[in-house]
Amino acid sequence: MAPDDPDPRPRRSLLYMPASNGRAIEKAREVPCDGVILDLEDSVAPEAKLEARTAAVAAVGADFGRREVAVRCNGLDTAWGAPDLEAIAEAGPDVVLAPKVSSPAEVHAYDRALAAAPGRTRLWIMVETARAVAGLEEIAQTAASTRLAGLVVGPNDLGQDLRLKPGHARAALRPILSRVVVAARAHGLLAFGGTFNAMDDEEGLRAECAEEAGWGFDGKTLIHPRQIAIANAAFSPSPEEIAWAQAVVAAFAAPEAAGKGAIRLDGRMVERLHLQAAERMLAMVAG
Repeated sequence: MAPDDPDPRPRRSLLYMPASNGRAIEKAREVPCDGVILDLEDSVAPEAKLEARTAAVAAVGADFGRREVAVRCNGLDTAWGAPDLEAIAEAGPDVVLAPKVSSPAEVHAYDRALAAAPGRTRLWIMVETARAVAGLEEIAQTAASTRLAGLVVGPNDLGQDLRLKPGHARAALRPILSRVVVAARAHGLLAFGGTFNAMDDEEGLRAECAEEAGWGFDGKTLIHPRQIAIANAAFSPSPEEIAWAQAVVAAFAAPEAAGKGAIRLDGRMVERLHLQAAERMLAMVAG
């Protein structure tokens, strides 16, 4: 079973760091991201794969403070995938991120490969192929019997697989992004937006983060520390939202609200579904 998440920590900013770069890993312990993804896949050259695996395993046991630590393995269809997963399972990071997962069978394969990992180690998968998009519902359903706990959009590989032309990719991906959120929410999974490659385009990143936050994504994967502040701001509740959540919780805690499914607050009807959303928001802020 995918483990329940008793820690509704913020996951606004997930920073990819090549595990082969020791200086980058050291820097990841200092920057204000919510999570670090130690990458063994795309950002690591073939000749550096073994060195990167050793470094990632060592880094998992280091102190990253409150940051969630994930390791992106190489695919099981590569020579490095199975050894990666064996080593990662023993190290026991918070999350293992599997690339290019396209079917329920592949989710189960990664889950089996992590059998020796601690129960708290979750599995997130990259949605970056046309087959994955076509089978999103069936893939997400595997959360009921595996460690699967999150969906991460991979826009670069997905755009290439779909043969999207430059300048049109974002518009073409929007319907898919919505489907990712729907599949995630239907099966109790986290959902993360993909990387934004134009590192100097702060306005573009800000717009993309705002859009994805509005659609319900939990956070965004990033490729450079300078992107962290923008993602953190976009995926954080505003002061007004926090005040609303506090008011909802207080209103339902009042004696006169006992046993009621809906109450009146500031001239509006508020239901217990709003209470659940408010409690989740406050728990995330506290985390």
